[in-house]
Parts: sequence; structure tokens; C-alpha cells
Amino acid sequence: MPKIHPFLWFDHEAEDAMNLYVSVFPNCRVTSVQRYKAGMPGPAGSVMTADFELNGVRFTALNGGPMFKFSEAVSFVIDCEDQAEVDHYWQALGVEGGQPGQCGWLKDRFGVSWQVIPKALFETIGGPDRAGAQRATEAMMHMTRLDVAQLKAAYAG
Repeated sequence: MPKIHPFLWFDHEAEDAMNLYVSVFPNCRVTSVQRYKAGMPGPAGSVMTADFELNGVRFTALNGGPMFKFSEAVSFVIDCEDQAEVDHYWQALGVEGGQPGQCGWLKDRFGVSWQVIPKALFETIGGPDRAGAQRATEAMMHMTRLDVAQLKAAYAG
């Protein structure tokens, strides 16, 4: 079966994005960088594509120019164990122009959308206590960065 991997189109920030992502996530590595040659669409010597792995998942980033932009229609979910992980990813991906969104969504400075989600979210909004789940859902709707303690407190009533 063929493998599928994300291919991300950047204007000219592919290498910067790759370097950020590899620095933020564990078990990561740069696998290759291809540069434009004279006569190709990009400036000679600049990065054309950058291949990297994030926790074993291959990504390719392309410097393809300004024609296409990222949107929330595609996002990457980060399953966080606890509040410390939520805070780490939220801070690391939100630096230098990142934009927080509602309910744990965050755009990094390149416009890539991430969902920084603690496992406690699903334990509360999907918990067996329907009234507690409703309270946790209402609490979540007022959050940008998700707060595990607040979700659990809302669920508990």
C-alpha cells in the first residue's frame, strides 16, 4: 500500500517552518533539502523543497510562491497528555506572529493551523455525565488555549 504524507505549500518560508517544527516536536529530523537551480522558477540556491519527519511522519514543504494560502480547512491535531504539553506546543507554535483561535486552535506564524488538544478534553466533553459534558463543552467554547483544570472543574460542576 502506498504511503501518504502531508505536502505543505509555502511562499518562501519552507525551511524556516521545517526548522521550527523539528525544534518543537520530539523524535524529529530533517531528511533532505533540495535547492532551486539556475533557470528554475525560484531564485537559484534558495530552498525548493524540504523533507522532514515529525515523530516518524514524513512531511514535505515547498517554496512555491504566494499563489496558495493555508486555511483552517486542514489542520494538524496534537494529542497532548497534560497541561504541560498543551502549554509547550501552544507557546512554541504561537511565537513570532502565531494567532490563537477558539477551542485549542492555533495558527503558527506561517499560517498552518494546529489543534492543541489535551486528552482531558475528550474525557470531559465526551464523559458519561451528560450534564458535566455540557458544562465542559460550554467552558471550552470560551477558551483559546485549552485549560485542563478548568475543563475538569466544569465537568465536575
